[in-house]
Amino acid sequence: MELSGPRWKGKNFAQIANSNPMSEIIAQLQVCLSNSESAALPIGTDFLLETVPELTKLLNRTSFGRQLTTSYDSKQYFQLSPEETFYLHHFLKCLKVSIDNAKLIDVNDFWNFMRSRSELFPIYYRAYVHLRSKNWIVKLGTKNGVDYVVYRHHPALVHSEYAVIVDRENDKGEKEGERMRVWSDLHCAVRACNGVAKAVLLLNVMGYEVNFNLPELLERTIVDERQITRWVPSQCRDDCKLEGNKGEHH
Repeated sequence: MELSGPRWKGKNFAQIANSNPMSEIIAQLQVCLSNSESAALPIGTDFLLETVPELTKLLNRTSFGRQLTTSYDSKQYFQLSPEETFYLHHFLKCLKVSIDNAKLIDVNDFWNFMRSRSELFPIYYRAYVHLRSKNWIVKLGTKNGVDYVVYRHHPALVHSEYAVIVDRENDKGEKEGERMRVWSDLHCAVRACNGVAKAVLLLNVMGYEVNFNLPELLERTIVDERQITRWVPSQCRDDCKLEGNKGEHH
């Protein structure tokens, strides 16, 4: 199955997206969060953020987190994933974080806190930053059996284009992840994602060391990006050429 670019969900939705650049909306969110006194609090594996109407609107427009429905008319809350929380705190430098009802923590303490919760967090965060830096909207891909799905603009306007699988290599170039070790794994992923009109994007984080005790050390890593597609014999150029020459004799 060949993908033909973005699949907009409605007429003129492409024009709406072009007239509302996501980078500009994120810049507005950055200012609003920086001026907010609210701090994200850990809840389970995610984080909870109390918001005001203006912040709620900007979080929804940038598709960060998920707005929660509560019985409190005067209070609004958002649930943020670990990657989203750390991205807003570390990369955009606009989100405050509090752990165990303590005072606000700095980025290095927060980094070590995240590493203590999951040793693979740095790998997924590195992949998340890589995608966000290219202006993709990044959401969890659990429903599609992948790590992330990415959107060209807000999910209300356009369908996701890529299903992202994150893998890793150590500083010696040795594969450490358990993903995609055999061709059958890759084939199944491609078939499943093509069935819902998504291409598979494999991100391999190269050069990561487990003793990266500062987030800045992630800059030493390289993200190898590869789009995986399924070969369709009927679309082979050589076959088409042979078909065109059939019956020609000299």
